[in-house]
Amino acid sequence: MTDETATTTVEGTILRGTELEPVEGRVVVEDGEIAAVEETSVDSTDIVLPAFVNAHTHIGDSIAKEAGAGLSLDELVAPPDGLKHRLLRSASREELVTAMRHSLQFMQASGTAAFLEFREGGVEGVEHLREAVEGLAIDPVIFGRETVDAIDVADGFGASGARDANFERERLACRKADKPFAIHAGERDPHDIDAALDLDPAFLVHMVHPEPHHFERVADSEIPIAVCPRSNLVTKVGLPPLREWLDRTTVALGTDNVMLNSPSMFREMEFTAKLCDVSAREVLQMATVNGAEIAGLNCGVVEPGKDAKLLVLDGETDNLVGARDPVRAVVRRAGHADVKRMVPGERV
Repeated sequence: MTDETATTTVEGTILRGTELEPVEGRVVVEDGEIAAVEETSVDSTDIVLPAFVNAHTHIGDSIAKEAGAGLSLDELVAPPDGLKHRLLRSASREELVTAMRHSLQFMQASGTAAFLEFREGGVEGVEHLREAVEGLAIDPVIFGRETVDAIDVADGFGASGARDANFERERLACRKADKPFAIHAGERDPHDIDAALDLDPAFLVHMVHPEPHHFERVADSEIPIAVCPRSNLVTKVGLPPLREWLDRTTVALGTDNVMLNSPSMFREMEFTAKLCDVSAREVLQMATVNGAEIAGLNCGVVEPGKDAKLLVLDGETDNLVGARDPVRAVVRRAGHADVKRMVPGERV
């Protein structure tokens, strides 16, 4: 394994800065931090970019992959008796931890450095995820759910939606603990969006069905949004108005429920780029820069002073060789098989 405490260099076409501008050169890493980005001629055809930050996941649902075909959104995931909640309650700790670890290993191997998890199960659910991620080079930002005391052991609280309960108590607890509060909103229809915005969350999830005044409220408040387009189509709620949201606030990309979709940011980016009115560069920003910003992480950008969480793609694979535009190639074409290296490698 690579000793990431020593100085190391990564060479190739670097997608640099918040604009992900392709430059030829090398990234110098010292003690886990980017020390320099040197623009110079190199022999490598690799593509070096920020590792992904998955802005919305339900990793616990790894216990129920591809269950519930043909069920409605409420039948699948609505608390407390949607299919996923019944399966979560019936699974043992060992089953849950093992299933989550498989998904986390896949995420790490396919370029994800961090993820924002809405974790069911209260305090115990948070503990299960921390056990599952132990030793992996992927960082969880855990939003506890279901019980207010989950806030004590999690990084914040993730509410199911304002139609399900009054979350003012959890919001107040997050303020007192100086931790973020986030909430699903506008997934099925617009009727829970105002109540969600009234809670002044750190970010909103989904926002598929806004009404005109919601665009104004979000723009005025500058509340970020995590979108999950693949999940939204699987559950038949439609696609979020991405162009309108990008014009008004910070938008990040998530893969949502492992029950319904693989936690692959490559698949999410390609799907989003090809079905929504967004550029490849905007999609890659949503998967890196913006996700890190929402999570408050010092990564997502290849620049000196940032944590060295890098993804290196092999530019000579049969899939990527000859690509004329590296940003479009990463977003619309690249996949798990093109990953050459993650920096850092696995922790020991």
